[in-house]
Amino acid sequence: MKVDRQKLHIVAVLLLSLLMCVSLPMIGAVLSGEAAAKYLEFPPRTHYVEHAPYRVGAFWLVAVLELVFLYLPLAAVLIKTAEIPPLARRGFPWWGWLGIVAGAVSWGLAWTRFPWFAGFQRHTFSPLWLSYIVVVNAVSFWRGGRCMLTDTPRFFLLLFPVSAAFWWLFEYLNRFVQNWYYVGIDDLSAAEYFWLATLPYSTVLPAVLGTYNVLTTFLGDTPLVLERSGTRRREALATLMLALAVFGLLGIGLWSNFLFPLLWIAPLLVLSALMELAGEDSLLFHLPSRGMKRLALLASAALICGFFWEMWNYCSLAKWVYEVP
Repeated sequence: MKVDRQKLHIVAVLLLSLLMCVSLPMIGAVLSGEAAAKYLEFPPRTHYVEHAPYRVGAFWLVAVLELVFLYLPLAAVLIKTAEIPPLARRGFPWWGWLGIVAGAVSWGLAWTRFPWFAGFQRHTFSPLWLSYIVVVNAVSFWRGGRCMLTDTPRFFLLLFPVSAAFWWLFEYLNRFVQNWYYVGIDDLSAAEYFWLATLPYSTVLPAVLGTYNVLTTFLGDTPLVLERSGTRRREALATLMLALAVFGLLGIGLWSNFLFPLLWIAPLLVLSALMELAGEDSLLFHLPSRGMKRLALLASAALICGFFWEMWNYCSLAKWVYEVP
C-alpha cells in the first residue's frame, strides 16, 4: 500500500508540474496583452517575438558566469571523486561496429547534397543519433560489461517515448521566447512536422543517459555523500523554489527578452519543489545528498551530447537556428 501511495504521489506531482509548465507561460502572455492563439500555431512558423539586439558583452558575461558557477564546480566534483573502475575486458560488440558505420554514413549524407538523396535529406538527424546511442551503449558494454541496450531493454525502449514528450514540452515553452526555430521544413504538413520532430526528440534522453554510462566507466559512479539539511529547512527552501519557478514560468510569457534562460531552469525547479513538498525524493534535494558526482556526470553527459547536437546540426538541411537577445 505504501508503494501505491508513493506512485500516486509521483503521478500527481508529474501531472501538476506539467499543468503548471503549460498554463503559467500562457497566463503570462495573456496578461501582457498577447493573443493565446498565436502560441498554439502548429507547425510553428510565425516569428512574433521581437528580440533585443544581440550584445557580445552580455554573451561573454554569461559565458564567464557559467564557467565559474557551473563548469568549474562540476569539474571539481569529478576530480575529487575520480575512481577508475576495473575494465570488463569484453570485446567490442559487433553491433557497436555497425553503429559506427551507420553513424559515419549518416553523417556523410547529412552534410552533403546528393541529388539522389534529396527526398531523404532532411531525415538524417534521427539515423545519426540512433547510431550514436548504439555506439555509446557498445562502449559501455565493452568497458563496463553492462549497458542499457542489453541489460535493461525495457527501460531503454521506454526512454524513447518519454524523451519525445520531454522535449515537446521545451518546444512548447520556446513558443513564448522563440530562442530557436527550424529551417528546411516550411513545406511540411502538421502531421509530417509532428513525426519528423518526434523521432529526433525521442533520442535526447537515450543519448544523454548512454553518454552518462560511458563516463561512469572512466570516472566511476561512487556518490559524494553530503550532509542533508533539516526537514523544515528543506520545506522552506522548496516553497521558495516553487515561488521562483512560478515567477519564472509566468515571466517567460511576460518578459521573454529578459527571462528566457528560465525556460530551461523553471521546469526542473517546479518538479523538484513539488516532489519535496509531497514528501518524495526530489532531484535537487535528495539526489545531491546521495551523489553530487552523479549530477556532475549527468551534466557532463548533457554537455557532450550538446557538442554533437550543435556540430551535426551545423551543415544539415533541416536544422535549428538560434535567435537570442
